[in-house]
Amino acid sequence: MPPDVVKAQSARYRQHGKPWHRSRLQNLSDYDIVRTYGAEYRGVVNYYLLAQDVWRLNTLRWNAVTSMLKTMAAKHHSTVTKMAARYKAKIETSNGLRTCFEARKHRKGKQDLVARFGGIPLKQDKRAVIRDPAPVKMPYPRKELIRRLRTRECELCETGTTVAAHQVTSLKALGKPGPGQPPWAALMAKMRRKTLIVCADCHYLIHAEPVAHAA
Repeated sequence: MPPDVVKAQSARYRQHGKPWHRSRLQNLSDYDIVRTYGAEYRGVVNYYLLAQDVWRLNTLRWNAVTSMLKTMAAKHHSTVTKMAARYKAKIETSNGLRTCFEARKHRKGKQDLVARFGGIPLKQDKRAVIRDPAPVKMPYPRKELIRRLRTRECELCETGTTVAAHQVTSLKALGKPGPGQPPWAALMAKMRRKTLIVCADCHYLIHAEPVAHAA
């Protein structure tokens, strides 16, 4: 296991000499945050499973999982300990039960989507097959608002239906956080977005329950 690889892979999760949160991921759902970290970690581990000292990737795992938990703690204004307790899970592997972290995305009428980080035994696998295909050119990603509209899911009540975009002029128009702030305004403030993708019923409720004393 090349020490330079462990150091380089761990570096992307570190800042100021320690594991750091990724602010660019804070606005994603918990499912997408865990899925992103899990895919990155899984890709490196699976590539080096043939190595006798693959256990050295424990350093990468610690840096990555700490960064992931710090990112979710920053998103929820919570602590790393609380985030670890919320998302910790056990999965069955060929080497018995292993601890991992998982987040679920609920879907109406379908099975939950599950994103996992970890749960991979860091032991040499002599039967591992390294697949290193040529990178496929990806089309330029759609803008976030278009992607949210194409999901066709109300971000307030989470039902799949025909949706529309509710927009405010600025985040100040959402008012101050507290008991007097409507749920829809609190959600937009948490997302730090001036738009909210909603169904017709929620759109009606938003206009029926405006923000009082908006700045």
